[in-house]
Amino acid sequence: MEGGNGSQLFGKFQGFWCLGEYIPSIISFQTHFQALDEDIVIATMPKVGTTWLKALVFSIVNRHRYTLSDTPLNLSNPHDLVPYFELFLYANGQVPDLTSTIPSPRLFATHIPYPSLAESIKQSNTKIVYVTRNPLDAIVSFWYHVRAKPESSDWPLEECFEMFCGGEEWFGPFWNHVLGYWKQSLEKPNKVLFLRYEDLKKNPVSEIGKIADFTGFPFSDEEEGGGVVQGIADFCSFSNLKDLPINKTGILGWANTNTMPTNAFFRKGEVGDHLNHLSPSQIQRFTKILQDKLSESGLSLTN
Repeated sequence: MEGGNGSQLFGKFQGFWCLGEYIPSIISFQTHFQALDEDIVIATMPKVGTTWLKALVFSIVNRHRYTLSDTPLNLSNPHDLVPYFELFLYANGQVPDLTSTIPSPRLFATHIPYPSLAESIKQSNTKIVYVTRNPLDAIVSFWYHVRAKPESSDWPLEECFEMFCGGEEWFGPFWNHVLGYWKQSLEKPNKVLFLRYEDLKKNPVSEIGKIADFTGFPFSDEEEGGGVVQGIADFCSFSNLKDLPINKTGILGWANTNTMPTNAFFRKGEVGDHLNHLSPSQIQRFTKILQDKLSESGLSLTN
């Protein structure tokens, strides 16, 4: 299938929707990736706070290695420091040597749904940190993100909205993606940590502490009293990350020859921005679809 989200072939693979160019990457990842118990994987749908979560996790696990003044985040976009399996490491079906190139704990990221993760991740003690967001905000954020590329600058918001309503967005349906990780977080709370973007915005210090405990890098009383947690929250805040020179003028390379300006990952970072873009009837329609899909899960994403 081809759509306004780009001219590339786009279709269903293993029950979820993705660009055709990513399929060899996903297959290579599934076939060759060997997880280690110390690995940490950040899993998300696109445009739900991935960049922010990468910066937070990197800062938490590396706080004894770098100070905030000399952290690599000052010179590199979070996506370069916490690489995607399918968009970078295994791009074009390549098989990278990860044993000698990435220090422990290895940090990775993925948009792949839980059922399609490499079996070595599921069978190991690898930790998965998952964040999700009100999908109505994700729709708007995704629309702006895709339109950052000149060839997609005229993509109508209505077409993006309909794509999400049909569950045909990248790595979607959104509800299936969320439910896969939500159920694992309930069944295996030591394996999957389920976070909400809105909670991170409302109480970042508390959520950062939760991430640190889950990943095995808890803050000491001295660190908490000395403002270390607040320092990470401030450094990784949307406004600070957006203002770093690397995130203003940098270019990020993806699979094949795709590139994206780093400033495309920093727009508003607000909760509720969908109210400025979607009509009341659109909001009502999508909320009803989502409620039906999540009805038996005990999970709500739009309040």
